[in-house]
Amino acid sequence: MEHLDLTLSNMENSRFVARYSSLIKEIAGNSNMSLADITCLVLVYYKFVKLLGPSAKLMQKRQFYTIYLVFFGVSDIQVIERSMLALTKDFTFVGPQSWVQLFDLYTTDDINVRMRFAFEVYDTKGTGVIDREQVGVACDKFFEGDDEDEINELKADMIEFLMKKFDLDKDGFISFDDYSTVVTKQPTLIEFLGWVFPSKYDLELMAHVVNFDSILKL
Repeated sequence: MEHLDLTLSNMENSRFVARYSSLIKEIAGNSNMSLADITCLVLVYYKFVKLLGPSAKLMQKRQFYTIYLVFFGVSDIQVIERSMLALTKDFTFVGPQSWVQLFDLYTTDDINVRMRFAFEVYDTKGTGVIDREQVGVACDKFFEGDDEDEINELKADMIEFLMKKFDLDKDGFISFDDYSTVVTKQPTLIEFLGWVFPSKYDLELMAHVVNFDSILKL
């Protein structure tokens, strides 16, 4: 495997290759990203884990939070935790496969994959549906100001609008079928309850940091 990062000594690079070369090929078999992109991503992952000490094998939760804050400017703990849980089913560590999967999700054009991930992030109760209360909590983030009555009125109007828009069968819940039907017709509504995917600017910034060739060539 090519020595991609000159900040690593030959011995350190050999250690990286021994630990991850087989895994990188395995991940590449199930990813739309190139082998080079995956290698660069895993190399970045390796360097994060390396900061935890010689015995560390996995990225820690706190590092995952920092990445969201620095790369994407996201400080909403619930969004980060729901994204992490959707990928790993674990609140403590992020493995290399999940790390690559995150960026696979962020770069894919497959609307079905993007919808499934976004809905899982929004489904904060893990029930398979989104209720009015969850919509209300999300709407809290949309409004700020000193006039509490006005804010509450705007929030109530937003909740009502979103429920009418997305609860197609009028059962009081937004199911994935409801959500996907609306978003398939209007893709811009995929993030109807707030941030899930990086902006184009954030993706390009990330691409330069990670040396993501497939994005930089767009």
